[in-house]
Amino acid sequence: MAANPCGFDRGFIYTVIILNFVLSCQLIVVAPMLPIFIQIIDGKTGDAAALFERVSESVKVKKYSEALAHLNAAIEADPALSEAYWHRASILRQLCRYGESEESYRIFLDVQPGNSAAEKELSQLYQAQSALDSAKQVFESGDYTKALEYLEKVVLVFSPECSKAKLLKVRSLIAVKDYSSAISNSGYILKEDEDNLEALHLRGNAYYYLADHDIAIRHYQKGLRLDPEHAELKRSYFKLKSLLKKTKSAEDYASNGKLQLATEEYKAALALDPNHSYHNVHLHLGLCKVQVKLGRGDDAVTSCTEALELDGDLVQALVQRGEAKLLIEDWEGAVADLRSAVEKSPRDMNIRRALVRAVKSLKLSQRKDWYKILGVSRTASMSEIKKAYKKLALQWHPDKNVDNKEEAEDKFREIATAYEVLGDEDKRTRYDTGEDIDGMGMNMGGGGFNPFGGGGQRFTFRSQGGFPGGFGGF
Repeated sequence: MAANPCGFDRGFIYTVIILNFVLSCQLIVVAPMLPIFIQIIDGKTGDAAALFERVSESVKVKKYSEALAHLNAAIEADPALSEAYWHRASILRQLCRYGESEESYRIFLDVQPGNSAAEKELSQLYQAQSALDSAKQVFESGDYTKALEYLEKVVLVFSPECSKAKLLKVRSLIAVKDYSSAISNSGYILKEDEDNLEALHLRGNAYYYLADHDIAIRHYQKGLRLDPEHAELKRSYFKLKSLLKKTKSAEDYASNGKLQLATEEYKAALALDPNHSYHNVHLHLGLCKVQVKLGRGDDAVTSCTEALELDGDLVQALVQRGEAKLLIEDWEGAVADLRSAVEKSPRDMNIRRALVRAVKSLKLSQRKDWYKILGVSRTASMSEIKKAYKKLALQWHPDKNVDNKEEAEDKFREIATAYEVLGDEDKRTRYDTGEDIDGMGMNMGGGGFNPFGGGGQRFTFRSQGGFPGGFGGF
């Protein structure tokens, strides 16, 4: 082996290099704290006022870790610096690190017993600690309003920088469906800590429940980039993706006329999250429209009612429920829904036409069914109508029903009116199209149509004579 020209052993050289590296690392760690140690060592206690000024500046810009580092270093250098314990206790209380805070208050009060300001702050610590525990308990029991009361009126007053309390407040706001406030409050948390996974998740949930799905997905994705295995973020992200997929599938089936498949997909989407009101209102409406097209009136009424319970001003839900009620012959209900829709959207001519149809159906439902009275079908020929009329007129003529003359007169009058309408081609056509022929048959009351004579004259039965319509006598 060749001799080392400088006379040093290689092992010795490596040892020097390693020691130099270790010393450099120590200097890097210790260097930020050197000004504090120097300041404290200079004059033994150093310039305490300057120290507390730096702590105050750090607190103002919410650099609490930096402020605590200054105080911890000062206490380590001079354990008799009692004011540092008080400052540390106050910062720890604001951060809701209650155990550590109480310990520092106790040390300070041992040195300065009876300090009223410190004793007051310690009392506030106990109040905040108790209120935070209570807030957690009532939140778990489902009393979210009470949880918010504890947090806003006590905890965040005495511990305004308590991350646990801030996050619990956001959860409570979401639970009471105050999504806008949840977005604002979680935004404040993320402004201070943009990588806070729980805040990202909660803010994404608030946007989700407002049906602002694109922004919700962006929050979930950012969180998952930071922690791909975060269970809650993964669950929320994939649930939303599934909901959007089911919704699009249902809408595509409906637009392509595959109504049964659309029904199944709408129901599957609704089952994913029954509490997602802002999105489910549109799923209920879509399902209602499909059920109307399928002729499932009762189901459609239920679906549209669900939509209206979530949004009472949803005009299309009123329109579709009106159409559904027409299917189940709830004429008055249909008119009421469509009239409400017209009031909310007076310029929509389609809704006005639907209301006209509903009113016409209601009027038709309230008049006599002359075909039924004569016992003939709507497609009966004129000869069939005349034959049926003659048979019934003979059967119910008052002269042939002496024992029940009053009933026979009513029946005969009704039969004659039916023939008066259906036995005339023009009147029959107008009746079939829903036209109100001089009030004919509308409850048969008051000054309505008189089938036995004109000008309001009363019909008088005769023991002999012909039937209306030209039939001969008995």
